[in-house]
Amino acid sequence: MEAIHPYLDNTGRSDIWEGGVRMIPITTPRGEFKVWTKRVGNNPDVKVLLLHGGPGVTAECFECFDSYFPAAGIEYYYYDQLGSFRSDNPQDPSLWDLDRFVDEVDQVADALGLDASNFFLYGQSWGGILAMEYALAHQDKLKGLIISNMMSSVPAYNAYARDVLMPTMDQVKLARVMELEASGETETGEYDELLMEIHYVHHVLRRPYEEWPEPMVRSMNHINKELYVTMQGPSELGASGKLLHWDRTQDLSAIRVPTLVLGGEHDTMDPRFLEFMAEQMPQGQSFICPDAGHLGQFDDQEAYFGALLGFLKQRS
Repeated sequence: MEAIHPYLDNTGRSDIWEGGVRMIPITTPRGEFKVWTKRVGNNPDVKVLLLHGGPGVTAECFECFDSYFPAAGIEYYYYDQLGSFRSDNPQDPSLWDLDRFVDEVDQVADALGLDASNFFLYGQSWGGILAMEYALAHQDKLKGLIISNMMSSVPAYNAYARDVLMPTMDQVKLARVMELEASGETETGEYDELLMEIHYVHHVLRRPYEEWPEPMVRSMNHINKELYVTMQGPSELGASGKLLHWDRTQDLSAIRVPTLVLGGEHDTMDPRFLEFMAEQMPQGQSFICPDAGHLGQFDDQEAYFGALLGFLKQRS
């Protein structure tokens, strides 16, 4: 049964734009659902589809792009993936599958009329996994690719967290975090407070939580925890879940489209590994924001958007 959704326009249709918003029908093994998209700008040569992280967070974390992309003449699309806040949530764990999400992105791109003459795919964090997988499956449809803050190997990401980041943390507080994870108490205020103190403000968004930008807080508050835990796992100090063994490092050389790999010097992702990834791709390049953690679009905006817009302008 098709869900009734509050983001349909006032005619009840989902296949037309209303204030830039369009609900796009997606075919899945469990039926048809709708995902939320919003178009900003008009540029026939440069159209950027934004893939948010999580999984299960929202495209609200990209609202800062409004301060940079319109002035540069970039056409771009916000998009909440299936299960995320403004899209349908089937509450069916069988749909939380990497290949199905890749197929969803392909359906969204086709519905938006994106093709190799104009289509730049941008993915951050989990969105970077989706972007890599999409490029490996459908790069004939891409003009360019941006991988932001995501390593091509979850095992390597977990090793970096364990061997490099964790030893720098307060070991007493880290031990308590690990205790809470082991006992399944990750929904507690204590867990969140400890992680904020020893991890988030150092490697995710490098400022006191009270100073976090409102769109980022809103995006985090709207997270679909069931989806997130299924794919990423319950820990914030690495990944498990369905992504535990995901590794595409050996396949990077097959990505032939122009690709920019973005990261932060203080990222949860190893910045040297991100540079290495770009070297594996025939048309890869990298940029590491010197003052950024995992969310360079907020942490180090001048450097982050300078590199991103420079990459897009070179190919416009």
